[in-house]
Amino acid sequence: MKPIVAIVGRPNVGKSTLFNKIVGKRLSIVEDTPGVTRDRVFGSTEWCGKAFSLVDTGGIEPASKDILLTQMREQAQLAIDSASAIILVTDVRSGVTATDMDVAGMLQKSGLPVILCVNKCDSVGDPPAEFYEFYNLGLGDPVMVSSVHGHGTGDLLDRVCENLPETHEEDEEGDIIKVAVIGKPNVGKSSLVNKVSGENRCIVSDIAGTTRDAVDTTIENQHGVFTFIDTAGLRRKSKVEDAIEHYSNLRAEMAVERADVCLILIDAQVGFTEQDSKVAGIAHEAGKACIVCVNKWDAVEKDGKTMQEMQKKLEQDFSFMSYAPILFISAKTGQRLDKMFELIKSAAANNAMRVTTGTLNDILAQATARVQPPTDKGKRLKIFYMTQASTKPPTFVCFVNDHELFHFSYQRYLENRIRETFGLMGTPIRFLVRERGEQK
Repeated sequence: MKPIVAIVGRPNVGKSTLFNKIVGKRLSIVEDTPGVTRDRVFGSTEWCGKAFSLVDTGGIEPASKDILLTQMREQAQLAIDSASAIILVTDVRSGVTATDMDVAGMLQKSGLPVILCVNKCDSVGDPPAEFYEFYNLGLGDPVMVSSVHGHGTGDLLDRVCENLPETHEEDEEGDIIKVAVIGKPNVGKSSLVNKVSGENRCIVSDIAGTTRDAVDTTIENQHGVFTFIDTAGLRRKSKVEDAIEHYSNLRAEMAVERADVCLILIDAQVGFTEQDSKVAGIAHEAGKACIVCVNKWDAVEKDGKTMQEMQKKLEQDFSFMSYAPILFISAKTGQRLDKMFELIKSAAANNAMRVTTGTLNDILAQATARVQPPTDKGKRLKIFYMTQASTKPPTFVCFVNDHELFHFSYQRYLENRIRETFGLMGTPIRFLVRERGEQK
């Protein structure tokens, strides 16, 4: 395991900007509003040959009684508990505040090495006079940093690396399946991640829009190793009211891009909505393996036919992605989560499946013998041969005499023959049509 370095501090001192600068990617949402980051956001980085994980946390307000701020404080405490070193970020413009003193006291009790970062020192040269008052926090020599411009981040990382334990190289994420949990707001995405991880990794609240960043959680169990990505609820563009929510939607879409499997969560009490089909469409268009999970099944009043009836209706609603299995789960009670992991594994394997050209052309010969290719004005479609161009999703190239004759209905017929042979549950299939003589 790589050592973990937690970035902590009160709200709006520039923790997320510093996190993004060190990681080299815009993983954490940055907005000039206190309390934008709520959950822990993880990223990996390397400095002077030392690799470590960096954790961005929500701003700590030790005295606050607000429910979300209390949960943010708990998230920060969880990050501190699992860290090997801590970066305490302060703001030179506002000087040392009472909250800074409280946070510094809390960190001294942890017994971990703490590197004091004085942020927003944007001019190069000697430290401003205000810089020296940060010695009062009793955390040793502060480091002058400008997270916006990047000044001083090298000195900061040098100090971090001095305080990290030695690690042994392990085989990196070769067999880790990345799972994005997507859906509209308040369907239980964070509750599901918390349930499978066995800890409160994500803040859960009945307030829609609690999750903002895409939060990664690595889970190892009897089924294998998985990285679950909890995303912000995707709502209709007309309902996105502020810049933070706009970035949250972008983060959720980026999470789909880097996932192997997408769990499309819908609320069993509400049923299928137009927004669910839009969310599913994002994963389908990206060519990801998909599983439709009907959450909160424990809260539905049932008789002997409830599940079959809802299954039938959902199969119609999700007819555009008929390959996706439908599973009824409860993030609250853990109902059918073992079955969910089995489906994730097989969907990921199918999404990465490769079929030999010889086998494909055997299927093609049988399919064309059973149903003749279409004709138009006396000209018949000829499919010379088929080969697999890529995986994730499985993409097949068909070389034909005239691509206009290769109707969508015949493509669907061939897709069904391929699925009959290989299963390919949970993954979309793509066809590329090439006329003979076309180079690309």
